[in-house]
Amino acid sequence: MAPRLPADIRTPAYVLDVALLKRNLATAARIRHEAGVKILLATKAWAMPAAFPLMRDTLDGTTASGEQEARLGREEFGKEVHVYAPAYGPGEVERLVGIADHIYFNSPGQIARHLGAVQAAGRKVGIRINPGYSNTTLGGALYDPCAPGSRFGTTIAEIDKLPWGSIDILHTHALCESLDDGSVGLIEHVGRTLGDYVRKVKAVNFGGGHFINKPHYNVDRLIAALRAFRAEFGVEVILEPGAGLVVDTGWLVATVLDIHKNEQDIAILDTSASTHMPDVLEVPYRPAIIGAGAPGEKPHGYILGGKTCMTGDVIGDYSFDKPLQPGDRLIFSDMMQYSFVKNTTFNGTPLPDLAMLEEDGTYRVIKTFGYEEFRRRLG
Repeated sequence: MAPRLPADIRTPAYVLDVALLKRNLATAARIRHEAGVKILLATKAWAMPAAFPLMRDTLDGTTASGEQEARLGREEFGKEVHVYAPAYGPGEVERLVGIADHIYFNSPGQIARHLGAVQAAGRKVGIRINPGYSNTTLGGALYDPCAPGSRFGTTIAEIDKLPWGSIDILHTHALCESLDDGSVGLIEHVGRTLGDYVRKVKAVNFGGGHFINKPHYNVDRLIAALRAFRAEFGVEVILEPGAGLVVDTGWLVATVLDIHKNEQDIAILDTSASTHMPDVLEVPYRPAIIGAGAPGEKPHGYILGGKTCMTGDVIGDYSFDKPLQPGDRLIFSDMMQYSFVKNTTFNGTPLPDLAMLEEDGTYRVIKTFGYEEFRRRLG
């Protein structure tokens, strides 16, 4: 269903629908209450501080992938801050102990180097384990944290080199856009294969990748598995979804600038795959557009291309009921997760507005970007 947007909004614009976000948060609230677990927002997937007040009552805090995301969580969200990185730079852990409550490490060597600083600051110590469990709807090693050669987590072969008497949290992020089969499978796999180590810690963090708000995700199965795990091991349990909290909660609104002809019709937009929808090229995938169809499904077909001068800046092939004209507005769906947190100003392409569609239909622009942002990022 198309969002109720004013006809005169400036494009391109990322638009968060508050009603849809609250719908997704209700799922998280139910899991948190019925399973008795903590739920964190993974800011690597989505971070819009203007919306954090809507999330604070539901979530326990944020999880970060480094110092700057951790600082964002501390200053803007204001609850628990967890942080994990494959490695930390010089002085980073010493700064993080003043920001984060829980600091996770990746290897026996890292934890040996930094354990003293974390314990002296009274922070909780975590270790990421590679549990050797794979389940991702994207497929392929690129999105599998447990693929052969992965840089994420201490392997089972190295696990006994860890100082378990000093570790508070066992972390096992192994999923990516996984439905309940993946979530429940991971929980049961950890209990079955790592149970002796789970009994050495106070908490287990099952990471992100739980697509709890995607259609066909069986939330009841997840809750039952979490409750069974807690009952068996008596530990605190943490989930840290990012995309799973904001999937299908907003759009990228774009305008057709021109129709170009080169053997077929090409619509050039004021948005861009390479700068505004990087996962279109990186995953890759074809984003849905409200009212559009697959190639050949509707009578008028187009290649949609971005306005940059990069040859590969192509969004995909689509078909429409009517011919596209300059000035037509297109609405890409599911554009909150991994969108504006990854965008760039390549080619001087202006960043889209950040906006919110309130429950009463009010359209509110949070931030507009111009030349200054492009110039600032060039040093």
